[in-house]
Amino acid sequence: MDKTSIVMMGTSPEGQGGVASVVATYAAAGLFEQFGVRYIASHVEGSRARKIATAVAAGVGLAGRLLRGRVRLLHLHSSHGGSFYRKSAYAYLARRAGARTVFHVHSGTFADFAGTDSRSLRRRWIVHTLERSDVVVTLSENWASVIRGIAPAARTVAIPNPVARPGQVPARGEEAGRLLFLGRAGTNKGIFDLLEALPALRARVPAVKLAIGGDGDLDAVRERARALGVESQIEILGWVSGDAKREQIERASLFVLPSYAEGLPMALLECMANAKAVLSTPVGAIPEVVKDGVNGCLVQPGNVLELTDALAAILCDGALRERLGTQARLTIAAGYSAEQVVDRIARLYRDLGALENQS
Repeated sequence: MDKTSIVMMGTSPEGQGGVASVVATYAAAGLFEQFGVRYIASHVEGSRARKIATAVAAGVGLAGRLLRGRVRLLHLHSSHGGSFYRKSAYAYLARRAGARTVFHVHSGTFADFAGTDSRSLRRRWIVHTLERSDVVVTLSENWASVIRGIAPAARTVAIPNPVARPGQVPARGEEAGRLLFLGRAGTNKGIFDLLEALPALRARVPAVKLAIGGDGDLDAVRERARALGVESQIEILGWVSGDAKREQIERASLFVLPSYAEGLPMALLECMANAKAVLSTPVGAIPEVVKDGVNGCLVQPGNVLELTDALAAILCDGALRERLGTQARLTIAAGYSAEQVVDRIARLYRDLGALENQS
């Protein structure tokens, strides 16, 4: 292997959340091994001290490789806030050393983070970082337009998140009325709207049960469920992954994520890959994947009545769920599989000259 290399930086693939799942999927699909990609974790779960130590160690490790001329291309996975500032600093170091940079934006609230005041120091630094990157990777064409609206000279490429396709979808083992929510429980993900829908939904679907897999403000979820009288209709699982997540997907009749803002949620893609009917909202990259009434259902964020009606309609129609799930799996197979996405990443690396000495 050439002494220079591709370095990728982001959250630890052993952590929680969408970016960790993306990176873990890249690794499982052979991106790192096949193309000699060195992964450096710049963020981990844990205490503030541990997070700071990890970010500093990542920066020192990157600087050492840059000084030794061992980085040809730096691929950075960024969200907003502190994540963006860390990655923008790493990108600056890489550019100073003559390395190419790929800035991969995952945040579903990046436009809000960037703001609209072109005179603000934060906005100017964001624009500088995006426009000085060789390529800004977005999760969809819609997000590419958003980024160009912030940084008009940014060179964007839309590459979706990857999902590992199950070799064979297991026989339908769904439980009647069981809803599955996967993600960080909070207002932004629409979990409280989902709770608000439960009393009316229970009157129409007595067997309804909401399984909540994730972290976030779970105490507030419990309190709101208690106030609404739907404590017996919710099951808080905590964070689930691996076999436990697959079991929850199999048991669910419907995956639901009524978010107000998203990038491209991995949990949604995973459920679609497993031929599960999904209900979400037309935010972020979701409407480029989910076509309402074709391979899933979309409702407007914050519209609890529309959400309730859609949930009842899908839960009461097994044939509809099966049709939506089948089409969802075909959608993933057509353009979102890990192998297809890794091929697109590799093509990007080649276009930037980072794989010129590899076959």
